[in-house]
Amino acid sequence: MNLRQRQAAAQSRASNRRTAAGEPLDGGEVYNIIPIHDRLTDHPSLLKVQVRAAISALRAVGDLRRPPYIPLDADYDILDWLGFFFGFQKDNVRNQREHLVLLLSNDQMRQPDNPNAAVDTLSPSVVRRLRLKLLSNYKSWCSYLGRKSNVLVTGTGGRPDPRLELIYTSLFLLIWGEAANLRFLPECLCYIFHHMARDLNRILQDEIDDNTGRPFIPRLSGENAFLFSVVTPIYDTIKAEVGRSRDGTAPHSAWRNYDDINEYFWRRRCVGRLQWPMELSSNFFVFDKGKRRIGKTGFVEQRSFWNVFRSFDRLWVMLILYFQAALITAWDGTNYPWEALARRDVQVRLLTIFITWAVLRLLQSVLDAGTQYSLVSRETALLGVRMLLKTITAMGWTVVFSVLYSRIWSKRYADRRWSAEANRRLITFLEAALVFVVPELLAVALFILPWLRNFLETTNWRIFYALTWWFQTRTFVGRGLREGLLDNLKYSLFWVLVLASKFSFSYVLQIKPMVAPTKIILNIKTINYRWHEFFNNTKRFALGLIWLPVILIYLMDLQIWYSIYSSATGVFVGLFSHLGDIRNMNQLRLRFQFFAGAMQFNLMSDEQMFPVEGTLKKKFFDAILRLKLRYGLGQPYKKIESNQVEARKFALIWNEIIMSFREEDIISDHEVELLELPPNSWDIRVIRWPCLLICNELLLALGHAEGGSTSDRTLWRKICKNEYRRCAVIEAYDSVKYLLLHIVRPRTEEYSIICNLYAEIDEAIQNEKVTQKYKMDVLPRVHLKLTSLLELIKTQKKDTNKIVNALQTLYDYATRDLPKEKRNKEQLRQAGLAPRGECVDLLFENAIVLPNDENMIFYRQVRRLHTILTSKDSMHNVPVNLEARRRIAFFSNSLFMNIPHAPQVDKMMAFSVLTPYYNEDVLYSKEQLNRRNDDGISILFYLQKIYEDEWKNFIERMWRNGMGSEDEIWSERLRDLRLWASNRGQTLSRTVRGMMYYYRALKMLAYLDTASEIDICEGSRELAAMGSTRRGSGFNSKNSAGFPPSQSLSRGDSGVSMLFKGHEYGAALMKFTYVVACQIYGTQKANKNPLAEDILYLMKNNEALRVAYVDEVSTGRDGMEYYSVLVKYDQKLQKEVEIYRIRLPGPLKLGEGKPENQNHAIIFTRGEAVQTIDMNQDNYFEEALKMRNLLEEFRRNYGIRKPTILGVRENIFTGSVSSLAWFMSAQETSFVTLGQRVLANPLKVRMHYGHPDVFDRLWFLSRGGISKASRVINISEDIFAGFNCTLRGGNVTHHEYIQVGKGRDVGLNQISMFEAKVASGNGEQVLSRDVYRLGHRLDFFRMLSFFYTTVGFFFNNMVVVLTVYAFVWGRLYLALSGVEESLVNAASNNAALGTILNQQFIIQVGFFTALPMIVENTLEHGFLRAVWDFLTMQFQLASVFYTFSMGTRSHYFGRTILHGGAKYRATGRGFVVEHKRFTENYRLYARSHFVKGIELGVILTVYASHSPLSKSTFVYIAMTISSWVLVVSWIMAPFIFNPSGFDWLKTVYDFDDFMNWIWYQGGVSTKADQSWETWWYEEQDHLSTTGLWGKLLEIILDLRFFFFQYGVVYQLGIANKSTSIAVYLLSWIYLVVALAIYIVLIHARDKYAAKEHIYYRAVQFFVICLTTLVIIILLRFTPFKLTDLLTSMMAFIPTGWGIISIAQAKTLMTCNQGLEMV
Repeated sequence: MNLRQRQAAAQSRASNRRTAAGEPLDGGEVYNIIPIHDRLTDHPSLLKVQVRAAISALRAVGDLRRPPYIPLDADYDILDWLGFFFGFQKDNVRNQREHLVLLLSNDQMRQPDNPNAAVDTLSPSVVRRLRLKLLSNYKSWCSYLGRKSNVLVTGTGGRPDPRLELIYTSLFLLIWGEAANLRFLPECLCYIFHHMARDLNRILQDEIDDNTGRPFIPRLSGENAFLFSVVTPIYDTIKAEVGRSRDGTAPHSAWRNYDDINEYFWRRRCVGRLQWPMELSSNFFVFDKGKRRIGKTGFVEQRSFWNVFRSFDRLWVMLILYFQAALITAWDGTNYPWEALARRDVQVRLLTIFITWAVLRLLQSVLDAGTQYSLVSRETALLGVRMLLKTITAMGWTVVFSVLYSRIWSKRYADRRWSAEANRRLITFLEAALVFVVPELLAVALFILPWLRNFLETTNWRIFYALTWWFQTRTFVGRGLREGLLDNLKYSLFWVLVLASKFSFSYVLQIKPMVAPTKIILNIKTINYRWHEFFNNTKRFALGLIWLPVILIYLMDLQIWYSIYSSATGVFVGLFSHLGDIRNMNQLRLRFQFFAGAMQFNLMSDEQMFPVEGTLKKKFFDAILRLKLRYGLGQPYKKIESNQVEARKFALIWNEIIMSFREEDIISDHEVELLELPPNSWDIRVIRWPCLLICNELLLALGHAEGGSTSDRTLWRKICKNEYRRCAVIEAYDSVKYLLLHIVRPRTEEYSIICNLYAEIDEAIQNEKVTQKYKMDVLPRVHLKLTSLLELIKTQKKDTNKIVNALQTLYDYATRDLPKEKRNKEQLRQAGLAPRGECVDLLFENAIVLPNDENMIFYRQVRRLHTILTSKDSMHNVPVNLEARRRIAFFSNSLFMNIPHAPQVDKMMAFSVLTPYYNEDVLYSKEQLNRRNDDGISILFYLQKIYEDEWKNFIERMWRNGMGSEDEIWSERLRDLRLWASNRGQTLSRTVRGMMYYYRALKMLAYLDTASEIDICEGSRELAAMGSTRRGSGFNSKNSAGFPPSQSLSRGDSGVSMLFKGHEYGAALMKFTYVVACQIYGTQKANKNPLAEDILYLMKNNEALRVAYVDEVSTGRDGMEYYSVLVKYDQKLQKEVEIYRIRLPGPLKLGEGKPENQNHAIIFTRGEAVQTIDMNQDNYFEEALKMRNLLEEFRRNYGIRKPTILGVRENIFTGSVSSLAWFMSAQETSFVTLGQRVLANPLKVRMHYGHPDVFDRLWFLSRGGISKASRVINISEDIFAGFNCTLRGGNVTHHEYIQVGKGRDVGLNQISMFEAKVASGNGEQVLSRDVYRLGHRLDFFRMLSFFYTTVGFFFNNMVVVLTVYAFVWGRLYLALSGVEESLVNAASNNAALGTILNQQFIIQVGFFTALPMIVENTLEHGFLRAVWDFLTMQFQLASVFYTFSMGTRSHYFGRTILHGGAKYRATGRGFVVEHKRFTENYRLYARSHFVKGIELGVILTVYASHSPLSKSTFVYIAMTISSWVLVVSWIMAPFIFNPSGFDWLKTVYDFDDFMNWIWYQGGVSTKADQSWETWWYEEQDHLSTTGLWGKLLEIILDLRFFFFQYGVVYQLGIANKSTSIAVYLLSWIYLVVALAIYIVLIHARDKYAAKEHIYYRAVQFFVICLTTLVIIILLRFTPFKLTDLLTSMMAFIPTGWGIISIAQAKTLMTCNQGLEMV
């Protein structure tokens, strides 16, 4: 088909395109993707026999019993039949019908061709595979409960009946599609399906109802019967439980969340208790306080730090036991540990670890009983028995070991040697120890044989339950989690190395150096205390304070060792994955000649050559081909000339990628010319590489030619050593030839002369006599004159005379100067190289015919030829935009990685993208772009500065698209401006644009899959003939504004899309669906919200986009109905149309909002996979091309399982916005690349840490969905999908050959709120059942990986901060008490000081936690770049930022575990272009940073004043430098990273604003940002919701502030070195007097300040005089010093703060008790 025929068929294609998008046909029913209701429609999808086969299979109602009272129409199908019997909603039936048709037809397309099978018949294996996958969880549930499955698919002859399988599959999908919030309860759905399948069986078997004597009809029948009778009762129960949570503030143990309700259906009794239809009087549904109700099920979430020990007890047992063993060994004082271990005394002392182990088991059993006691009931009596028995057993072991151990030493001391009886008692102890460790030995054996462990756990035999009853609670999840032997070996080796390094380091540099100073301290006889000592021998307490930082570091430094080894492992894995092979454009130049082969090998489908799953031989050949491709071996991948179809396909794809860059304005029009692969034209014989690659090559070839007299063969060999140089020479030669013949009028003497001249040159080339016949030193002059000719031709105002002169000069060169053999005119005439007659005029004067300006392809080729001839550099800075360079480098590198082969689009897995949206920005409005802050900076101005080159490219594009003046930017071109700005922010429009690249890529790939060689060749020629109609000409001028609209950029009609035949749209829509869950879109439309208009605009311009929202419909007085609605934009009707409307049982949001929003919209997604995309993400066209490769990963085995979640790499695109954004980007990049890489391989514990992972949709569909939604506990909803996946036997992998863009917060306040949300979420995770079960069900090494990469990271952050606290408080105690002075005097060699300094060094080893960021940057960008970036970040105070972030994480993590208060914090995701007032920063950071920083600063200051060690400045700095860095970072970071933070005028304004905020009285409706008082009470909210233990612990922690007063008052001059307790008691007089003065002044102000001002001043004067008099008396008659005033402030201010904090906690405790009594 030629271009004219294609244009004639444009109308037909447009019609197909509209119908493919799911628009109504001739007034018919609105549909989504396929018009299933009308098979006669000329729709691209209905032309596929697989779709028709699926529709026919569903309509095979046949002899099924007819529903009563309903006339069955001929068009009704199985889903209609089920809907009539069970009361499903009509739109639910319609939705699942299309869903099922697409699932069946897409799977059918992937089936190998079977010549014996009917073309239009659905394969039974397709139905069976779908049924097994959807009902696999139901099958496991039945097996777990010991119930027989009600899925009876056996037909006549004992073989599975495909229709029965289809009926059960349809029933499950209908249940799931209408289950609403119940979709979070997978086993509840199993229960519902189990009973409805039983009723279905009775219908299918034509049973007679015993009660009515008529054919059986389900009791749940009638209109919306399923919703009202099944879904609503359970929904109401969930809603009532959420009400008991008091908006998430009630303790988790007081109400049932989603998991509790779901786990009720893990009980065998649930079937009998609830019955069917469900008995609503069951205590499952009771939620009134006065009636007995079912409480927590399976697990009780208790708020306590002990959860860290409970969930990961094996880790803490290991650390504690090793510490004890190492301390015992080191205490012996030998140089090496094996010398101590050779001694019998040390060996016996080491046996005390068994006593400690038994105590730890006792602690674990007590904690289990103390937290889970509420689970015990009459139904779970065995659980209580087990708790009691485990506690008694642990106590028994503790007693037994203690007795046996004491008997050993008693005999040893009695005999004064190790006698035979003492050794016999030792053997008795060892025998008891062997019995004690039998369970651990069994666990080791099962670890070595993981398949046996999996078999024992997954086999539902009662004998196995009995054997494992003692060790773990029987649960439906968490069984069979062991990996294969090879994976076991890999992650075991990793952790063996980590633990060996950690324990060696701890023994040598932590424990052993502390032994000698400890002994010195213990041997000190007397200590001169500076205060009153209440107890004797308190040096042991001082010793404990010295050891405390060491112990804390010992407990947390495994995190550092993990960071070191994971960095090394990540680099190792990355190198073997070929990451970073192509890091920049220079390296791309070296590999680009193999790029076409790589693209053909990976992106083009060739299923005969590359089967997905083949024999070992095929895999071997595949590996060989990859090796050749990667290193350029072999001819097939070395050169691909332009006459090959693969090269044309490559050019089509590459140019489309470059076009997408231009549409995004990250490259200019000129850079498009330099980067694109021009279509084959001008009869050029070689592939036309981009100008970027062949620049400077022609000049280098000229240098070879004029370098000396060499043979043709030698010269050509030199040129051909570089592929680009060879192609540049041939292209330049062919282009000049074509150009000269094109601009000279045919059938003229000049035309003939040029032809004859080239014939001679071609003959010389063929005979290899060029260097013999021609002078090579003349070529530079020819080159210069050609260059000038091209410049004359490509100018807009052409001078024909100059062109003629240039041609005449070139003619003279060719005939006179260039040939070595001189010829006269007659000889030239005979050779056809001169005019036959006498030429009066110039030779070319009347023969020049230049194409007009509209011939854009000609002038584009002229510009290309001019670039080839004149470029003298390597164009290292092309493209200019760094993001464009990064994307090109990553895409090209990814094609040389190990990527699964791409199937045809028809045979790829279908997938959906789901994006939850609430109320964020869709498009920036004109007002937002223009709004200026206090500094006069607007968002648009900010974007123009940070994206300066992209703004220039945008303006250039607007000129080319017809913009008349720049003023049109704010009028006719306003929408383009808004889109440009929005696509550089974190907006919905950017996300939609990125995700719709999937649709665009699939259409192009579908065309390339089906296009024949003739289509490709003709299409390439047509595109070449059309030239640059997409781009126009005049790249460097504004004159291009006059070109017609067809020459402007159009995403829909550019590039390959102009060659489409029509079926591509239907194929793409069958494989891809994009659903945006705009939860409140209905409300926004009703309120005329501009956001709704912007969403409608996105739908209008993206035909594959669907919007799901919750519609609230009023039904009268206080009545409200809720619906899940799916809409799209109808291009034919030019309006929004509604596709589905499914009623909900009540309000959508019962738990966390985002997962609830995802859950309601997931029923509208399609395909076997779903990619979860957040609203701050982006995608790229070149990455979308690799999506079908990625989906093939679901068909591979990774270990012993296929993947259920495909992890995808993220690119943080906000790194260029600001320095903070860069720091955040670097931190996030290392986590989403190296971190995820190591977690997936070798550690096998990668979870789901957020978007953009790809889920096995059908697997998750029956297992609770893609997130969890329980209130508060699931605040970090995404990661629980990974927990759930792992616990249910899924497998999470990570793939780095594809990436998706991700935005992060860019301002300090935004980042801090994000960190607070994540830290709070991790605090809630510590309490969750998922973490507890993973901590106990994973093997030991995977448990370590899981801990240190999830909650352990935040826990260890908190331990680092606690270490600093322990160190400074300990030093303060030692200094104020006088112990430190005694230690310095006693230890002449200062060993204790050296050891403590060593511990400070270990704290600074925290630098190694930044190692992953450095090594990942090295891997992908090179060592020098990584070092430079690291140094630059340090100069920009990145360490201050990371230290500040550590404080944020530790504060919110600790507070959440202790008190709760986790909540979603909206960060805004906007640009930070304004100064933040100090009031706002104070509200955010007062409790988390400022108060703690001031506390540490005061401690360090007091310590500097009273420590004998501080007399040495170096010693003091060396000891406290880390602590001071922490203090400065926590206090100064909000000023450093605040725009204009140190501007004096803004500081003055901030101070005035802060004082107004402090003294604002407020009222009932006052907000926290208006009044300090309101903020204060809100800041204490967490204390009002915490439990009794939380408040008591808060009070205990606040008691530390009273220590200042006790320690400092003895240092005052007035104390006169007295250590009497009276000094401390008398110091309280100061507080009483200060309080009395304050009360007097307040009373005087209230009474006299308004009317009798003189009296108020008199009172103030009297107080001042009295205070002065007292000070004078003290100075005269006591040892009081003026410095005591300042020193006492250091004592009494903390005391006041402590009193306030305790009073606050006590008040809230009293209020809560009163409320509970009420």
